[in-house]
Amino acid sequence: MENQVIQRQHEIVEELSFFDDWEDKYDYVISLAKKLPQFPEDKKTTENLVRGCQSQVWFDHEMNDGKSKFIATSDALIVSGLIGLLLRVYNDAAPAEITASNTDFIKEIGFGSNLSATRATGLKSMLDYIYATAGKY
Repeated sequence: MENQVIQRQHEIVEELSFFDDWEDKYDYVISLAKKLPQFPEDKKTTENLVRGCQSQVWFDHEMNDGKSKFIATSDALIVSGLIGLLLRVYNDAAPAEITASNTDFIKEIGFGSNLSATRATGLKSMLDYIYATAGKY
């Protein structure tokens, strides 16, 4: 059985390859922000704050039937869109699937070179959180 995370990464790369310019990619990412589930106010704690992000980003995690379930939010729209992208890839995946994958799809999409330095650092911090969390199981 193929690793779900890797399969979803390929799907994202394929979807974003249809966009000719960065404006369209950003619009798509922003549309993902608008689909994020509501993040509970009581989870906006210091413990859930992701360090290394310029904007405020909160992540929470639970295990459900052996699958990772992440919820997250940000006070910045584009960062919220990046969260939506990451949740599409990593939610409802077994921790072993997450740790067996890499983050090369970010470069394939072009986010490695087309995000501002502070957003790229924040994206790396969010990915670090996801992989570190999966590594605990």
